[in-house]
Amino acid sequence: MNLSKIMFGLMMFGAVSLAACDSKKAAEDAPVKVLADPNLVKTTPELEQRLTLVRVANVEMRETIRIPGSISVDEQRVARIGAAVTGRITDINVVLGQSVQKGEVLATLNSTELAQNQLVFIKARQQIELQAKAVERAQLLLNADVIGAAELQRREVELAGAKAELNASRDQLQVLGMSDKAIAALERTNNIRSLSSVTAKIGGTIISRKVNLGQVVQPADELFIVADLSHVWAVAEVPERQAELIQKGQEVMLEIPAYGSQQISGKLIYVGETVDPQTRTMSVRMDLNNSDRLIKPEMLASMLVSSNPVTRLAIPTEAVVRENDQDHVFVKVAANQYRLRAVKLGQAYKGMRAVLSDLVETDTIVAAGAFHLNSQRKVKELE
Repeated sequence: MNLSKIMFGLMMFGAVSLAACDSKKAAEDAPVKVLADPNLVKTTPELEQRLTLVRVANVEMRETIRIPGSISVDEQRVARIGAAVTGRITDINVVLGQSVQKGEVLATLNSTELAQNQLVFIKARQQIELQAKAVERAQLLLNADVIGAAELQRREVELAGAKAELNASRDQLQVLGMSDKAIAALERTNNIRSLSSVTAKIGGTIISRKVNLGQVVQPADELFIVADLSHVWAVAEVPERQAELIQKGQEVMLEIPAYGSQQISGKLIYVGETVDPQTRTMSVRMDLNNSDRLIKPEMLASMLVSSNPVTRLAIPTEAVVRENDQDHVFVKVAANQYRLRAVKLGQAYKGMRAVLSDLVETDTIVAAGAFHLNSQRKVKELE
């Protein structure tokens, strides 16, 4: 019995050993699978013809400085309009945002002050008529030797005084907002009109209205603001340490976040002569054509100013491939072979990106065609 068990065990051991040897030999005979470099691409002759190769080289670069700012109205195209006399508002003809023409009536008010000054004008005119007749009588009496020349002179002085009072009252009516035509009508008819009109001094858009019906207003009150929005200003505060980069007449770019990454070109029309002691900044301003009225006052904006030129390694912007939120380029490693390499790049300037690291001057990279090459690499990954 024991001998049978021993013989069975030896037979099982031999079978297992033989199976193990066969498995080891099969593993040794199997081909080894070598993993390909996923960042390496070998081009076909057709694809190679679509690529443009460039050498990494030193070029003159400028850093772009982004200065926060905003849009404001052009102060030379703004009229702050108030009443010429004290009175009560009886009518308002415009609403906020309405376009108006120069001379258009914005509001009407009733003014006792205006009526009183019209009465003064009428009395001054009547006084002239009386004094003129007195001078005529004095002339006749002088010719008849009834009075002396001194009396005639006295009455002539009184007539001159009356004329001066009439001119002064006419000037006062003009100050109170009456036109020459209205004053002529008053002089002709002696009809007092206590209504005064608030008119637009320029054509533009009502951007502020601070008046209501029945409100009593005075000449010092600002009732309306009319702005010509065909041109607006972009204003910014430049830090003192960057003042050397700014000068009047300099061309700068502007970005308005409301309209995406679109850039607007313009020139600085004003550079502040002083630095704000609190913020250590100086004001700059650029003029913008706004004939289409797309740019609105108080919009946020960024002014892009170029720094002084510096020679740096740079590559074309079209050579950059974005992968996993990082910049890459295809570097030539052999004939018809290119490797995708992660790089660190600076800001763009005139179609070039400054090289911060991971590229040297002797490298040759793919410019035009980098997108197609990357598509070929991704197809290779899926195979």
